[in-house]
Amino acid sequence: MILSVTLTCLIALIFTVLGLAKALALPKMRELAAEAGFSVAAYRRIGVLELAGAAGVALGPAVPLLGGLAGAGLLLLLAGAAVVHLRQGDPVAGLAPAAVCAVLVAGYLVALFG
Repeated sequence: MILSVTLTCLIALIFTVLGLAKALALPKMRELAAEAGFSVAAYRRIGVLELAGAAGVALGPAVPLLGGLAGAGLLLLLAGAAVVHLRQGDPVAGLAPAAVCAVLVAGYLVALFG
């Protein structure tokens, strides 16, 4: 139970912060969007999806289906992030944040449904 609550809070916090930064098009996010080959508008849409995922994960303990769908959506976003990093030729360290977040989300889904 404690692990489930911890994962829920951690994932919701991470994706709320990242999603807000992208949706608000903060200067660092504009820079990262350009490096990845995204327009600012596209990066904002990714941020909105991250915010929706964070909200769904936060509601997951009360509405498990919603939490599961949100977790699956976040995993898809993270897979997309990994593809972008690989196409850019980023070092393994560039993939680490997406990989760590994917492990957290996968753990959340196991805790939610396991």
